[in-house]
Amino acid sequence: MKAKHLNGGVHRIAGMAISFMLALFAPAALASSGSGGEWLDLTGATVGYLAITIFVLAYILVMLEEKLHLRKSKPVLVAAGIIWGMLGFVYSQHGMPQVAEEAFKHNLLEYAELLLFLLVAMTYINAMEERGLFDALRAWMVSRGFSLRQVFWLCGILAFFISPVADNLTTALLMCAVVMKVGGDNRRFIGIACINIVVAANAGGAFSPFGDITTLMVWQKGIVPFGEFFDLFIPAVVNFMVPALVMSFFIGNERPAAVSERVFMRRGAKRIVALFLLTIASAVLAHSMLGMPPVLGMMTGLGFLQFFGFFLRKTFNHSVAKAIAKAEAEKNRERLTYLGNVVPFDVFSRVARAEWDTLLFFYGVVLCVGGLGFMGYLSLVSEAMYTHWDATYANITVGLLSAVVDNIPVMFAVLTMNPDMALGQWLLVTLTAGVGGSLLSIGSAAGVALMGQARGIYTFGTHLKWTPVIALGYVASILVHMWLNAATFH
Repeated sequence: MKAKHLNGGVHRIAGMAISFMLALFAPAALASSGSGGEWLDLTGATVGYLAITIFVLAYILVMLEEKLHLRKSKPVLVAAGIIWGMLGFVYSQHGMPQVAEEAFKHNLLEYAELLLFLLVAMTYINAMEERGLFDALRAWMVSRGFSLRQVFWLCGILAFFISPVADNLTTALLMCAVVMKVGGDNRRFIGIACINIVVAANAGGAFSPFGDITTLMVWQKGIVPFGEFFDLFIPAVVNFMVPALVMSFFIGNERPAAVSERVFMRRGAKRIVALFLLTIASAVLAHSMLGMPPVLGMMTGLGFLQFFGFFLRKTFNHSVAKAIAKAEAEKNRERLTYLGNVVPFDVFSRVARAEWDTLLFFYGVVLCVGGLGFMGYLSLVSEAMYTHWDATYANITVGLLSAVVDNIPVMFAVLTMNPDMALGQWLLVTLTAGVGGSLLSIGSAAGVALMGQARGIYTFGTHLKWTPVIALGYVASILVHMWLNAATFH
């Protein structure tokens, strides 16, 4: 009898829970289901408000990572699960579970492409670090007598000019590795230099059709011709130079401690760099010439690295014998210690060393923003801006939004609406969407990746202190574009 009574109580509690869920979600969803049954506008529903609240709370926890010592991936992973769980429930109640499922799979595919792209880039960087490339580069900088301020400028300029060819994310990871090697224990220098790299990489990617995912989207849509993107070069330079000039005054002219020992790169280091460049070229060509996602070229490049690792392993004994003979002839056995082990590097161990907290954080952000977009919020905001506002103010606001929400879905919403704008306005929104993410560390893929690579040194709070200075560069680049390219606004 007790078991029967207990069983009945459980059923009543479950029934009450289901009734509560129906009362919470169903009325709002039913009220907004007059869209042919293909999509539900939940922007005015309780479930929509609840999703925004959850997303905001998750982002607050991300911002407090430095204070709470809570990894940034945890809150957004939970938020993504809750948001899509609510969407699944609402659509199931309306007999359309397959619609929510397809939307989730679409967002998951976007993340999968980003995940694999990042994974290959991180693997190459870890392989180059294991081969001693960054130690050698640091030693070269020190031997040249570069001060920390000069290293700050050198890395920023390199990031600006490499990102249009590679991409801002890969460039930022590469330059951050150099800065951390040169900076050593100087946390202040590393923090400011990382901010400079993020700003430089995002600015450099803004004037190239394949320097950033958003510029790729605009180019592939056929709205801005290939050559017209380079009208943004000088505004992009201004966006990078203004905050860099201010930040450089806060870096001393002291020089890094001298390297006591001679640094040798391990066998295959330069060839790995060549393979990395080939991988980046493959990614660019895969998209621009073959119409395939860039991740195809990146994953092919991972295959290149695996084959090269196999080659190094098979030829190791021969290379050791050759090196010993050369060392004995020169009476210098020091170089032998830099040959590496029999297995020069295990590609999968390099994959394991990737910053998984960052990769999982991307999953949470992409799925959270995708869920809010599926509810109709991104379309609602973009439509309100381009219908009721002047196009210039709307395009500037897109940049501010991209500092909080990933610029890819924001630009996607703008392209979907396809407002009637002059070429100058399309260039403006391309610029602001690209460089607006520099305002916060979480506003761009480069910033998020560097928070993982320089964990505890470059944080949300560290970047936030310099946001007013970065904002000066943001405003200055917009004014320069409107002045230099005034003819394209008509």
